[in-house]
Amino acid sequence: MALQLGGSLLAILVLAALAWALKLGREGTLKDPEEAAAAAEAALAGFVARDVVLGADGAGALAVGEDGRLAAIKRHGARPAVREVKWAAVRPTPQGAVVETGERLFGPVRLAGVDAIDLRRLAG
Repeated sequence: MALQLGGSLLAILVLAALAWALKLGREGTLKDPEEAAAAAEAALAGFVARDVVLGADGAGALAVGEDGRLAAIKRHGARPAVREVKWAAVRPTPQGAVVETGERLFGPVRLAGVDAIDLRRLAG
């Protein structure tokens, strides 16, 4: 009985170490605009980021491409997730901007501290 319990405990510790090493289940933040731009360029074919605005808390970002396309970026687990959106999906709020992606599972992208002036600069 003790051998079975010890084996089970060892297996749990090995799986936990593996999950930690692979950075699974870790919610992080976007560190800088360059990381957000790289994520958008990797996720969207032909996208070349011209400018990026990053939320103050690092939870989300918005990138505009040289061709005028718009990418919403947020952390989704250990890696950034990207969705192409239209400008009509972006709206300012008192806390910052919100991008409605139209996907229930992905959800909205919140940009804390981003105001209408930041959005106008990004669009310009």
